[in-house]
Amino acid sequence: MGTAGVTDEVFAAARQGDGAALREVYEWLAPAVLGYLRAKGVADPEAVTSDVFLALLPQLPRVTGGVPGLRKLAFSIAHARMVDEHRARARRPAPVPYEPDQDTRVVEAAEATAQVSLATERVLQILDLLPEEQREVLTLRIVADLSVDQVAEIMDRSAGAVKQLQRRGLVTIRVALAEQRVTL
Repeated sequence: MGTAGVTDEVFAAARQGDGAALREVYEWLAPAVLGYLRAKGVADPEAVTSDVFLALLPQLPRVTGGVPGLRKLAFSIAHARMVDEHRARARRPAPVPYEPDQDTRVVEAAEATAQVSLATERVLQILDLLPEEQREVLTLRIVADLSVDQVAEIMDRSAGAVKQLQRRGLVTIRVALAEQRVTL
C-alpha cells in the first residue's frame, strides 16, 4: 500500500501490533512528517521523525478517530517535537569558529614559570637573613604594598619603629648582596 494511504483495516491491525501494518503506517506517514519538519527548519529532521514515531507507535491502541485521528496525532507529536527542538536550539549558544589570532587567553611558558619560582626562592633566601620583625615589615611593605602607617597598626608599633625596621632590613640585604652571601 505504501504512500497511497492507510485503510481502516491496516490501521486496526497496526493497533493490534501487526508488524506489516505498523510498517505500512510508518511508510505512509514518515515522508509527510519528515517534509513537515524540514519545512519548519528542524536541524536534524530525520532524527526528530524517528522520535515522533517512537512516541506515536506506543499510543496506537488509544488513538480514536480512525485514520484521520492517527494522522492528527502524528502531526501533533511532530509539532511538539519541532517546538522542543527550536526551544533547545535557542537556549544553546551559537557556535563561534575558533580563530587563534583572536584568542586572548595566555598560557605562561614553562620558562617564565620557572623564573618566577626561582625568583621567589631567591627572595625567600634573602628574607631568611633578616630577624623576624624586619622580615615582617619588608613583607608587609613590599609584598602586601601597605603604607608605613598600615604596617605600624598591624604590628602594633609606631610608624617610626616601622621605618627603622625597614631601613635596617634593607641595609642587611644590601650588605649580604655586596658580600655575595646571596645572589640575585
